[in-house]
Amino acid sequence: MKFLVAKKCLPFLLIGFVLVFPLLASAQFDDVPAVPDAPIDGGLSLLVAAGVGYGAKKLKEKRSKQANESVKG
Repeated sequence: MKFLVAKKCLPFLLIGFVLVFPLLASAQFDDVPAVPDAPIDGGLSLLVAAGVGYGAKKLKEKRSKQANESVKG
């Protein structure tokens, strides 16, 4: 049971690490001029939407497979 919980939490921990690590690794220097912020355009939102759609598709396939197995067995 503990292994299943750890297995389910691992992706969230990795995503959290990937999102937080750049903040911890960036150094602040006073003599370096500030870099202007780059805008985040619609491409990022399309990638997020595609990821959500793909995850929903996989979840639907998994649930239908489990439903078919429960009807057969």
